[in-house]
Amino acid sequence: MKPIVQISLDLTNIEEGLDTATLALRAGVDWLEAGTPLLLAEGLHGVRALRERFPETPIVADLKTMDGGYLEAEMMAQAGATQVVVMARAHEETIKCVVQAGKDHGVEVMGDNLACPDLVEGAKRLEDLGCDYIVHHIGYDERRGIAARGIPMPSPLDQLREVVAAVSVPVQAVGGLTIEQAIQCPEYGAPLVVLGAPLTIDADAFKTADGDLETSLKLICDKVHAYDEA
Repeated sequence: MKPIVQISLDLTNIEEGLDTATLALRAGVDWLEAGTPLLLAEGLHGVRALRERFPETPIVADLKTMDGGYLEAEMMAQAGATQVVVMARAHEETIKCVVQAGKDHGVEVMGDNLACPDLVEGAKRLEDLGCDYIVHHIGYDERRGIAARGIPMPSPLDQLREVVAAVSVPVQAVGGLTIEQAIQCPEYGAPLVVLGAPLTIDADAFKTADGDLETSLKLICDKVHAYDEA
């Protein structure tokens, strides 16, 4: 799979989400993600607004489904999402329901291994149950809580090579990466590069980060897409 740049719109209102998405696509971003804060604030209306503004762009709905899998995936698909996210810690039947909804409604399923006791085994379980992609994820609260205790903060890069080796579907790494680390993800075999908090979104205020975001995004996209040419 050629490298893909995805921006996570971890924002709390659709107007800012649409503005950020517009400049991100100008900069070369490939996929848009309706981040969990945006879905909490705007729900299906946020996904519909993104689809109406960007009719041809893949849209990931990061609902982090834990139950009611078929209905949640179906609703997001009908609103215009092309990928939905289910958690590895969900019951096996929930994951199966999301996968079935994906087949029935033409959306792909991303399985998220956040908080699994064994992140590699969690990724393998998700693939075995039919997920199309793996999200290898160290959580926001986990990172901040550990750092607050003066313990070195875990990184998804710690086990990224192991996760990639354990599955045959594309992998993305999420959680506290620097810009330089995010750009390096294809070198680890993870072609889906996600940019969100704190890279392009203020991790405390959940608003677009200050500075020349479009120029920064263009530089990142150019570097990531260059892996496809190497």
